[in-house]
Amino acid sequence: MNNCIFCKIIAGEIPSKKVYEDDRCYAFYDIQPLAPQHFLVVPKQHIAAANEITEDSAALVGHIFAVIAKLTAELGFADGFRVVTNCGEDAGQTVKHLHFHVLGGKTLGSFN
Repeated sequence: MNNCIFCKIIAGEIPSKKVYEDDRCYAFYDIQPLAPQHFLVVPKQHIAAANEITEDSAALVGHIFAVIAKLTAELGFADGFRVVTNCGEDAGQTVKHLHFHVLGGKTLGSFN
C-alpha cells in the first residue's frame, strides 16, 4: 500500500528501531511504549486487519507468534507478556496494517 506507514517502515523509507526481520515479518520498537518492553510485529505482506486473515494467511500469523515467543525469550521476558492486536477503528486500530503489540518487562494489569 502506497500510504501505509508500516509498509514504509518495512521498506526502510521511514526509520525504526528494528528488533527482528525475516522474509515474512518485521519487528520494531513502538515509538510510544506502554511498558518497559513494547515492540510491534508486522507481516511484510499487507493485510489491513485481523478480520482479513484467511486460511491462506493463517500460517503467516502462526509464524509471527513463533517469532514473538523467540523474541520475548531473547529479551528476557518470556515468563510474562501481552500480545494485542486491534481490529477496526472501534477497537482503536489507527494503522490499517495488521500488527501485534508485544508488551512486557513489568507486571501488567488485568482488563477487569
